[in-house]
Amino acid sequence: MIRKSTPDDIDLILRMYDHSRSVMRADGNLSQWVGYPTREDVEEDIQRGVSYITPLGTFALVPGIEPTYAYIDHGRWVTPDRPYSTLHRLAALPGTHGIADEAFRFAKQQSDYLRVDTHHDNRPMHHILEREGFVYCGVIYMPDGAPRDAYEWWRYDEVPEDLKAYVEHEILPRHEHYDAAHRPDHIRRVIARSMAMQPSAITYTAAAMHDLGLCEGRESHHLASGRIIRAGIGMVDGKAVDQPLRRWFNEAEIETIAQAAEDHRASAKTPPRSLLGCIIAEADRDIEPETIVRRTMEYGLSHYPELNKEGHWQRTLDHLHEKYAEGGYIKLWLPDSPNATPLAELRELIRDEKKLKTLFDNLWTSF
Repeated sequence: MIRKSTPDDIDLILRMYDHSRSVMRADGNLSQWVGYPTREDVEEDIQRGVSYITPLGTFALVPGIEPTYAYIDHGRWVTPDRPYSTLHRLAALPGTHGIADEAFRFAKQQSDYLRVDTHHDNRPMHHILEREGFVYCGVIYMPDGAPRDAYEWWRYDEVPEDLKAYVEHEILPRHEHYDAAHRPDHIRRVIARSMAMQPSAITYTAAAMHDLGLCEGRESHHLASGRIIRAGIGMVDGKAVDQPLRRWFNEAEIETIAQAAEDHRASAKTPPRSLLGCIIAEADRDIEPETIVRRTMEYGLSHYPELNKEGHWQRTLDHLHEKYAEGGYIKLWLPDSPNATPLAELRELIRDEKKLKTLFDNLWTSF
């Protein structure tokens, strides 16, 4: 049902763009797709062979380097050096549903690595990207300087499909009700960062399960995660299984996964007991200055709702100094840690309290 577009499809594609633009406006997204995409954009996509059309809608799947992705702000690509394809200009016909499902299913069949960017106000697309397993990476900029939220996805070929299904349907949903800093999007980022360091089924599983113990509270959640992993009560293929992980791992591997969860805590004073533990701990750090400040604020708002803005600012400042500043308790366990450079950037931000307060004020308006 998906085919490459031809010049005969141009008028229909433009109608799809008009309809999707009207949906954005009705949803409060007033600044995306202003004077774009144009007929010339469609003609160029068709000439390059990257425009596709279905009975439901249209999209462009573009292999190769996207120039606007060369610089990314407020974050970083998880796999910066991998060849990728970019999904652009997704639009639908009036009265149809499912074009996003079709487009992403097709794109994942064509490419092992995908990137997408979307307007900050395009909340439906953000929801779709998270549902599709994309990881938020930061902000890129259009040629006119307009910011876009950037996402990345890649296929974990090292992980059995039934294990992926178990994580998607049994593990990630458990995080829906945790605090805002530990929702499924955080777990997806930890999975992605861990797999970039050491791609394997055991890495994937440890990253997916390291925060399960939050159901018993934050203070000792790392120990609770270890207990849950060892107990392993859950569902596989709709049936209750005492230890579902035994389908994929032996007892020694399950113990390594449990220990990695126990050792990931940033406040740990001793190194993790295994390389896997070091990897999960490093991936969990996700040290990007704006992300760290936002997550600190999210936790404060969730757990200390009685505080006013000034109270949250002081709590944020105290936490950043205690954990991340020079002499703070956070430690990096890998010799060539991917967190070394961003931690140095965060410490510079903490030293510049005026700049940090400006960031805090800007983030405050988004809550």
